[in-house]
Amino acid sequence: MVKKDIKRFALGIEYDGSFYHGWQRQKKVPSIQEEIEKALSIIANHSINITCAGRTDAGVHSIGQVVHFNTTAVRTKLSWTMGTNSYLSQYISVIWVKKVPQSFHARYSAIARSYRYIIYNNSIRSAIFQNKTNHVYKKLDVSKMQFEAQFLLGEHDFTSFRALGCQSHSPWRKITKLNIFRFKHWVIIDIVANSFLHHMVRNIVGSLIEIGVSKKKEFWIQELLQKKDRNYAGATAPAKGLYLIFVEYPLHFNLPNKNIVLFSKNSKN
Repeated sequence: MVKKDIKRFALGIEYDGSFYHGWQRQKKVPSIQEEIEKALSIIANHSINITCAGRTDAGVHSIGQVVHFNTTAVRTKLSWTMGTNSYLSQYISVIWVKKVPQSFHARYSAIARSYRYIIYNNSIRSAIFQNKTNHVYKKLDVSKMQFEAQFLLGEHDFTSFRALGCQSHSPWRKITKLNIFRFKHWVIIDIVANSFLHHMVRNIVGSLIEIGVSKKKEFWIQELLQKKDRNYAGATAPAKGLYLIFVEYPLHFNLPNKNIVLFSKNSKN
C-alpha cells in the first residue's frame, strides 16, 4: 500500500467578524474556524483541521489572519483559494495560499502581530460603518493619546490590560509599535507586539479613549502599568473597531505580504 504524502499549506484569510461568534469553533453558534474547515474539507475530500495565528473575539475583523493545515489532497492554488471561497459565505475569503514546510506553525512560528483599531470620532453617528468602527462622539485629543501610549512601548507586565479570565501563563508582552493618528473623522490606533493577552488591545484602547476625552490626568498609563490591576484601567473598547492586520513570520518561510493600508499616517486631512 502506497503511503500518501502529507503536505502543509498556509492560507491568508480575510473576514468580517460581525456575523460570527468569534474565530474558535463552538457548539450551536457560527464561527469562522468551522466555516473554513467545512469548505476546505469539501475541496480536499477529507476532514481538514486548521490552526490560526491568533483567535479573534466575536465581532473582530481581519484582513491578515494566517492559518495552516495538513492534507494528502493534490489541488491547484486556484482550488485552495477560489474553490474554497465558493463554499464560504460572502463574509470570509481566502486571499492567498502557500505550501510550507512541516516546521511552519501559524501560531508558534509568528514573531509579531499587528492590530488596527478604528474609531469614528464625530458627533453624528455613521449608518454605514456602525459594525466596522467604534463611534466616539466626544472630540478625542490625539496628541494626549499618542503621548501616553508611548509608555506602553517595550516589555511590560500588562496585567492591568488583560481580561480577568485570560488563561495566559504570563502577563508579560513586548509592544514594539503603538501609533495614533487622525484622518478627518477617523482616529486610528496601530499596535504591534510579539503576542497579545486576551482583550489586551481593546483594554488599551479603552484606556486611551479616556485619556483622549480628558477624563484622566497625565502619566495615568504609567500608573496603570505599576498597579497591575485590571480594575483601574478603562472599559474594554467594542470589538467592532478592531482588525487583525498582519502577522509577521521569519523571512525564510517566504509568505505573501498582503497586508492592506486602510489609512495612511501621511494621508491629507
